[in-house]
Amino acid sequence: MKRVIIYTDGACRGNPDGPGGYGAVILYTDNMGKTHTKELSAGYDSTTNNRMEMMAVISSLECLKYPCEVELHSDSRYIIDSMTKGWIYNWIKKGWKTSSGDPVKNRALWERMLLAAGPHKIEWHWVKGHAGEPLNEKCDYLATSAADSDPSGLLHDDGGDLK
Repeated sequence: MKRVIIYTDGACRGNPDGPGGYGAVILYTDNMGKTHTKELSAGYDSTTNNRMEMMAVISSLECLKYPCEVELHSDSRYIIDSMTKGWIYNWIKKGWKTSSGDPVKNRALWERMLLAAGPHKIEWHWVKGHAGEPLNEKCDYLATSAADSDPSGLLHDDGGDLK
C-alpha cells in the first residue's frame, strides 16, 4: 500500500459568507522511489473556514486513485476530533443530529468525507496553526490565493502517478 502525506488548509476572506478557498499539498513516492508533489487550490464564492478545510481534505483524498496509507495534517481541530473521537459516527447513529439534537451542519460534505476516506488507512494529525512549518505555510499560501483570486483546480503536478 502506497504511503502518502497530505497537508491541508482552508481560508475565508471577508465575512463568513464571503469568498473562500482551500489549498493542499500531497507528497508521495512512486514505484521507482522518486518523491512527487501535487498541489491543489480552489476558490469559492460563498463559504466558511470549516467548509473550506473539509474541501481541502476531501479533494486531497479524492486524488488518490488506489487505497493508500495516508498521514493527513489539518489545522482544523473540528475535523480531526470528528474523525478520531467518533463524533461523526455518533451523529449518524442519532440521524445526523448533534448531542443537543440540532441537525449536523454540512451533512453532505461529511458524507462525501466518509466516502473519500473509506478505502484508505488514515492517520489524522492536528497541527497547531502553522508554526513556521514550510508545507503548512505553503498550504496557507495556496488557500489564501484561492480565496483572494478564485483560481480553480490543480496548481502543480510534477508528473508522478498516485497509483
